[in-house]
Amino acid sequence: MTREMTGAEMVLQALRDNGAKHVFGYPGGAVLPIYDAICQQEDIEHILVRHEQGAGHAAEGYARATGKTGVALVTSGPGATNMVTALTDAMLDSIPLVCITGQVPTNLIGTDAFQECDTVGITRPCTKHNWLVKDVKDLPRIMHEAFHVASSGRPGPVVVDIPKDVQFATGIYEEPTPVHSQHKSYHPQVKGDMNALRAALQLMAEAKNPVFYTGGGVINSGPQASQLLRELVEVTGFPITSTLMGLGAYPASGKQWLGMLGMHGTYEANMAMHECDVMICIGARFDDRITGRLDAFSPNSKKIHIDIDPSSINKIVHVDIPIVGDVAHVLEDMVRIWRASNYQALPANSEWQQQISKWRARNCLAYTNSSDVIMPQFALQRLGAALKGKDYFISTEVGQHQMWAAQFLHFEEPNRWLTSGGFGTMGYGLPAAIGAQVAHPDAICVNVAGDASILMNIQEMSTAVQHGLSPKTFILNNSYMGMVRQWQQLLHGNRMSHSYTDSQPDFVKLAEAYGGTGIRVTKPDELDDAIEQMITTPGPVLFDCCVAQLANCFPMIPSGKAHNDMLLPDEATDEAVANAIDEDGKFLV
Repeated sequence: MTREMTGAEMVLQALRDNGAKHVFGYPGGAVLPIYDAICQQEDIEHILVRHEQGAGHAAEGYARATGKTGVALVTSGPGATNMVTALTDAMLDSIPLVCITGQVPTNLIGTDAFQECDTVGITRPCTKHNWLVKDVKDLPRIMHEAFHVASSGRPGPVVVDIPKDVQFATGIYEEPTPVHSQHKSYHPQVKGDMNALRAALQLMAEAKNPVFYTGGGVINSGPQASQLLRELVEVTGFPITSTLMGLGAYPASGKQWLGMLGMHGTYEANMAMHECDVMICIGARFDDRITGRLDAFSPNSKKIHIDIDPSSINKIVHVDIPIVGDVAHVLEDMVRIWRASNYQALPANSEWQQQISKWRARNCLAYTNSSDVIMPQFALQRLGAALKGKDYFISTEVGQHQMWAAQFLHFEEPNRWLTSGGFGTMGYGLPAAIGAQVAHPDAICVNVAGDASILMNIQEMSTAVQHGLSPKTFILNNSYMGMVRQWQQLLHGNRMSHSYTDSQPDFVKLAEAYGGTGIRVTKPDELDDAIEQMITTPGPVLFDCCVAQLANCFPMIPSGKAHNDMLLPDEATDEAVANAIDEDGKFLV
């Protein structure tokens, strides 16, 4: 069906036709025609943020909590440039996002007009694709293409830059069809090569010390992929670990679960990766926080890599059997062929499983608790206990609290864990929790934060209040930029250069100033009642949990070290730290 409408009306109709129900945005001169169209309809809800970066992260949180494409709308110039951090964050973590930006009228492009910038040029390195729409007749096709590119293959962000005169112009709108939704040069491969699949399964069947290494690609492939992964683990009996981005694809309560892998991963996960003879990498990209020292990374293993992005294969680590395809499709074939071939599962009493049990017994997440001071690990354990059995989503900011949350909060399902992995963006967590809350208004959405990182986008408390949302921000307040302080202690002779915050706001009063609720806790025995109050209080809450100031996040693999060269909590003495520093005095975390 075709009909005549303005460019601004086309944008909204394209959103409807591509399944978008919410838009996170901030108005400005170059998008006023679109905002005028928004106020004349009711089926698409606009969430007014307080900063464009907040719009991007909220759209990311929405996308990650739903598996759908998030949508952001911002104006030209500073509106577009304020989105760059969120776009890059979404690019590195493979989050589907359509960002619509306003642009000055086409006749002013290139004249340094008010609030003009080269949005397409600026965002080219941090998007999957972007478009500058110069003719209203191209707008419907481009909008449909944008949703297709953002959500298919390896997901990611795209930008549609629309000049103001194109928004005013009138043209013919066409609904999306398979032809419209395709991009002429973008056809991701979804089915894995069957010969490679059979070779991989044969290698797996012969393995003595196998391990699954999974990542965010499993979650991005949809709920079926997570279910198929669980089936594959069940039929093979193989132990499984995950990157930060992949938590929840396999349940933390599962008997084969090793915990998170990498720099702050568990001892058993890192040791299994180091000692395995067959590694099956599914939807992960061998990030530097995972591999550690590359020439010592899983040195004696045959490697299988399943990924929909062919550019990720052999990019960092050479693999023996590459399989390009969508995780869900590939896992479906793997489960089917494994069962049809009558391959046997790894016995529960195998030497490999017994060795893993010994590594598990190391209790690498142990810490010394206190009855006087709240340990951050204990605070998160109590939060996890309070949320158990409830419908909840966890987002985080970036720092020590993020790693502790990954270690001590246990995820049973995908799409419940929202964190900035590849880009490490402070200020991500609160708007992401807002995005998740918009998608799931009846769920409990908790942002685990640090006292430094929460201040990056604290203004989004106002967004939550205006729109009747109830994100809860659980601040582990140690008065430091915790991870920076930890690095300074280990690397820079304990010189705390500008990592201490000695003029913090009163978070209780700050919450109240925004129209929310503030809670402060300083003693361990106060935690349970206060956490229950946080969960049950309507509206947004800032929970100021005052924790031990100098607690460090362990285990830790120093950068440049192998997986079997970890610093564990009870081994992190001055001598052990000294031994982790190379001859050049470098201890790069």
